[in-house]
Amino acid sequence: MTNLLPTLKQLFDMSGSVAVITGGGTHLGSAISESLGELGATVIIASRNLNNCKKVAAQLTESGFKAHALQCDATIEGDVNSLIKSVIQTHGKLDVFVCNAGGSTPDNDFPAASAEAFRETITMNIDTTFMCAQAAAKVMIKQGHGKIITIGSVHGVMGTDKRLYEGLNHKRSSIGYFAAKAGVINLTKALAAELGEYGITVNCISPGQIPKPTVKKEMINRMVDRQPISKMGRPHDLKGAAALFASPAGNWITGQNLIVDGGWTTF
Repeated sequence: MTNLLPTLKQLFDMSGSVAVITGGGTHLGSAISESLGELGATVIIASRNLNNCKKVAAQLTESGFKAHALQCDATIEGDVNSLIKSVIQTHGKLDVFVCNAGGSTPDNDFPAASAEAFRETITMNIDTTFMCAQAAAKVMIKQGHGKIITIGSVHGVMGTDKRLYEGLNHKRSSIGYFAAKAGVINLTKALAAELGEYGITVNCISPGQIPKPTVKKEMINRMVDRQPISKMGRPHDLKGAAALFASPAGNWITGQNLIVDGGWTTF
């Protein structure tokens, strides 16, 4: 019997695709880069720190994947436009753009928080996502297709319980980060509504608690105790979500915020 439907292998095949990942040389960005490379895409890993990008690109290349490193400060519009221009000149198209660049300016807890740090965190997340999506969309509209993936956070859909941090020397996320990631999530929905007619999907991945190696064990233990799935997330836990949104498997999914958090937001 002939199978008239595409197989899962075909739906997750990104052979011939070109994908850009900003912040691709970091913690979560490197896992996303690896995911799309494994599916057959040529990945362009971009960030302010070119050495980090080169390191990840070299690791992927050694594993048999197609990867390149470029420098780009996603907070600077000219850098973003130059990145897109370079990709088009070299590869001739842009199929996927992952707006992963972001972060948080260190700040005091509210109400002692700084308005300046708040604005910087908003810029670091919302402005960069806007500029990257805008530059990518201009190319994708001409192509008649494309996929834009943004990165939110569980902090964009809920507050935090301060008691979790009591007695520990652990700096929790700033109030600006909560506001910024909420903005990214709703910006994603707005972009999806604007770009759908051009064959462009826009979706958001919101990670939960995926600590960096510098986070102390006592803090990790407290977070694990709060998780319905009693373990912390790791960067590779985002690979499946990235694969879904970036590949043909996600062609009819847009405007969604996929929370990958081990159940953190179920409480």
